[in-house]
Amino acid sequence: MNNNTVSRLSQIVFALSILVFGFFHLSNAAGMSGMVPSFIQGGIIWVYLTGVALTLAALAFILNKKVKPAGYLLGTLLLIFVLTIHLPHLIGGDQMAMSMVLKDTGLAAAAFFIGSKNV
Repeated sequence: MNNNTVSRLSQIVFALSILVFGFFHLSNAAGMSGMVPSFIQGGIIWVYLTGVALTLAALAFILNKKVKPAGYLLGTLLLIFVLTIHLPHLIGGDQMAMSMVLKDTGLAAAAFFIGSKNV
């Protein structure tokens, strides 16, 4: 297998993971709406909006269309999750939040990497 094949398969596997997160946002919006910070108006609308954004980014990666903007926008979205949701929980003493900070930071780095590799 050449590097291009490995890169493409890795991009698809990453996209499938993101697609599952998008599905979770869309199918369990009511349960996830409590995670939207209270200083952000709209509640459940943001859960649906992020579910759509995750799904569209995953489809862009799978279809290999608009990968650069999808990668950069997905990475930015994930860092927003870290800064507005997970980091405040971690600072508030929730030790489980550390795994979420690391997960979303790592996924953001991967999204930026995929976006940077596509022209």
